Formats: sequence, C-alpha cells, structure tokens
Amino acid sequence: MLRTLFIGVFLSLYILLVGPPLLVYTLITRNPDPIYWAGVKGVMFFVRAVGVRVHVRGLERIPPGVCLFVANHTSSADAPAVVGAIPRRIAILLKESLFKWPIVGQAFLAAQFIPVNRSARESAISSVEKATEALKAGQSFLIYPEGTRSPDGRLQEFKKGAVMMAIKAGVPIAPMVCCGAHRVMEKRSLVIRPGEILVEFLEPIDASKYSLEERDALNEHVHDVMAGGLPPDQRPVGFPGPAAGVSAS
Repeated sequence: MLRTLFIGVFLSLYILLVGPPLLVYTLITRNPDPIYWAGVKGVMFFVRAVGVRVHVRGLERIPPGVCLFVANHTSSADAPAVVGAIPRRIAILLKESLFKWPIVGQAFLAAQFIPVNRSARESAISSVEKATEALKAGQSFLIYPEGTRSPDGRLQEFKKGAVMMAIKAGVPIAPMVCCGAHRVMEKRSLVIRPGEILVEFLEPIDASKYSLEERDALNEHVHDVMAGGLPPDQRPVGFPGPAAGVSAS
C-alpha cells in the first residue's frame, strides 16, 4: 500500500503543479502535444519510482501512418505501460467517469480523448462513431477490445467496436499485447507490487481488406493474433497455441 500511497500523493501534486498551466497553454494554442506528453512521461516516472519496469518489443512493426492500436486489458497497471510504449500521441476511448476528475478530466478532453458510457448502448455507439471520424481525420487511437479488465489476466472475448472503427476508417490495426501487469496490480486491488511488464507490438493487420459484413472474421483474427502473442498463462483457456507468424512472448 505504501507504493500506492506514494503514487497517489506525488502524482496528485504533479497534476496540480503541471496541469493548470498546460491546460491554459492547450486552450490558447490548440496544441495537445505538451499536455499529452507531460501526462505520459509523468505517470511513467512514478511507475518506475515504485519498482515497475516496462520493456517494449516490436516498435518496428508499428505502421507509419494513422492506425488503431488495440491492447489487452488486465490491470490498472497496464494502462500506463501500454500508452507509454506507443511512440506517438494517440487518443483513447475512456470510460465516462474518468472525465469527472478535476484537472485530469479537462486534460483528457484537451488531449482529444473521447468519453464512453459503456452501460448505455446508444451513447457508446455515438462515442465509437466520434472516434471513427477522428481516425478518418488522422488521429491514431488506442482501444481495449475486451471492454473491461480481465479478472485473471487471460484474454477475454472481444467486442466489435474496434474492428468496426478500423474498417470504416480504412486504417490498419496495430495489435499490442501486455504481459505481467496483472501480477503487478490485480483487478480491484490497490496494492502495487514491484515487477516487470512486457509490451509487444505484433504484426499489423490490414482492416481495409474486410467489409463490415466480415467484421466477425476480422474480430476473431485480431483476437487470435493477440492470444498467440501472449504467454500461456494469459491466453484464453483452451487456446491451441501461438498464431501463425507470431512468436509468443
């Protein structure tokens, strides 16, 4: 709990010190880069300070243009690891309640993140449509296709919003796998343990080859590629093994 308390206190002080001036700067200049990178680098500094090490593989596999990053979601610890591994500014679909936090919520909006209410279907669809339009306009996104954190670290079934975004926007999907975050911080636990997290970028998937009618096939393909890139204890129960052309971490 001391590590959690350390991050809670000092990250809050960092937000209070850095957040307001960067929010004003963003409102004046319409440039979200400084507030985005200040947030990412600040969070990663505190993550390292409590003994969590993040290793990144496969950066050369990231498509050069706009793309949709998709990652597995096991823990609150994988969010900074995944976002910190991506070497470009992205936007994220985040649950609506996070935008109610003082300063942080305004920073999310300034960084062009999009709130989503997962319990209201029409609202969720509207958020996905907004994100799709942003993708078309040139903004790369990150989405967790499982929709929520895995209870045991194993990859769950995917919702279809991510592949529909990629198909409609005509952008490649950049699959990512995050390994070990569930051991650093378990779901619904505030205890942070020192440890290592591996984030690996897998081969991109060309969503433009699929029609909306083929979204189920694309969704299954992305799921299997990511399952094959995970270690055995994070693959779905009964998954046969690594996907073709993908080496398990």
